[in-house]
Amino acid sequence: MKYFLILLAGILVINTVNAQQQINTTSPYKTEFWTDAGIITGTVGLNVLGFYFIQNKDGKSLEEVNMLSEDDVWAVDRWVAGNYSEEADRISYIPFYSSFALPLTFLAGDETRENMGQISVLYVESMATAGALYTLSAGLIDRDRPLVYNRNVTNEERMESSAQRSFFAGHGAATAAATFFTAKVFHDYYPDSPLRPYVWGVAFAIPAYVGYLRIEAGKHFLTDTVLGLGVGAAAGILIPELHKKENTNLSFYPTYQQNLNGSGFDAKGVALSYRF
Repeated sequence: MKYFLILLAGILVINTVNAQQQINTTSPYKTEFWTDAGIITGTVGLNVLGFYFIQNKDGKSLEEVNMLSEDDVWAVDRWVAGNYSEEADRISYIPFYSSFALPLTFLAGDETRENMGQISVLYVESMATAGALYTLSAGLIDRDRPLVYNRNVTNEERMESSAQRSFFAGHGAATAAATFFTAKVFHDYYPDSPLRPYVWGVAFAIPAYVGYLRIEAGKHFLTDTVLGLGVGAAAGILIPELHKKENTNLSFYPTYQQNLNGSGFDAKGVALSYRF
């Protein structure tokens, strides 16, 4: 996932410039250079911060992992504790990486191809948003992966810091962001298409399959997976929705405030406002 983040950062400037040059009147979306550049820069920055936290996570001692009990796991997740499958882990990367290429299918349509620069900007925003939420959560929240409860797994793998990143499912979130983004854009560009229900069905099926494989691999519990899919789907749907032309009362923009509430701290972020 870190390589995908590097790719996002690398095409930031190119995509935002191209978007302004390629927008066709048939596009259902509206983008603005500085606003969208600020959003992408901010979310990519949060990804970098999240990866910093991940890289500095501590592992556990052998005594700590051996003290873990499946009885301490939530009942809804308990059946997953102890799962471990290298094959499921390996297979999960096939639909995971393949999903990133789905927006390229818009090159086949005349209207979407003409607006590919704008679509790519929205795609980067969606993926960067999902990535920021994942990396910050994975970096700041410790939760043992299901495989840690399996005594047949090597102690080194059970003790390493990456084994504390069960919350939440990053592969599922990224896959869902890509597939639901594709479905949402198709939905908005082709409102009369009879294929829309099938497109949404595929958008759900691919990340669900990835989530299933990650559970089988012992990487995530059920609740981690469901949350990851929800976060990714929300990012994939909401970013295009917030940019729709008819949302005239809705604005989404970078913000900066000095000496926030007299605290002495300066605040940078992204603001969402709605005018009634």
